[in-house]
Amino acid sequence: MKGLCYSAKLVSGLQKTRNPEWSRKFGIISSKISGARATLRLIDDIPMIKYALDYGLGFQEKDAVMASLGITANVVDLLYYPIEKICWLAEHKVMNVEDPDKWDILSSWFWVASIYLNLMRLTRNFTKLEEKRRLMNERSEELIKKQRLEVISMIRGGLDLVHAVSTLPKGYLWGGKLETWHVGLIGTTSAALGLYQIFLKKRK
Repeated sequence: MKGLCYSAKLVSGLQKTRNPEWSRKFGIISSKISGARATLRLIDDIPMIKYALDYGLGFQEKDAVMASLGITANVVDLLYYPIEKICWLAEHKVMNVEDPDKWDILSSWFWVASIYLNLMRLTRNFTKLEEKRRLMNERSEELIKKQRLEVISMIRGGLDLVHAVSTLPKGYLWGGKLETWHVGLIGTTSAALGLYQIFLKKRK
């Protein structure tokens, strides 16, 4: 769904001046799929709460830094989900919210924080894998596969962070500065990498 959503947005952005009608149609497709994804995320609370409870204080992590990043990321995500729900309810006129734009901005900040924290975890985990490889002084197929997956995850995290920051108000980094086709390209690339990761994980 993510791939379809952002590839439609990419086409919409590229056709904005060449073919406005095509741009409008693909913009509608992207918007509707994006709305469906937002609606599906409304039921993500239970899996997120279960994951946070299972993670606990991160005693299963290899060091205190990873545990601290994991706990902080879980807290941010647990706060992000209800905020996103308030935005969804306000958007669909189910709940009267004073200044819904502020809630949207707050949601964007939590989204940015969540992606950033998880990107830091991925980066640190990759560093640990590299240290392990050097200590072992070998390149086993299993270790290479893990490193490749981590690199792809970091690239995806970087792309998602660029996208998330672009939803912030103008004046914050590159908030509000990306064109429609920029966002479409970033999202499509991230989705394609995600599908590639699934393929790599299933390969024996």
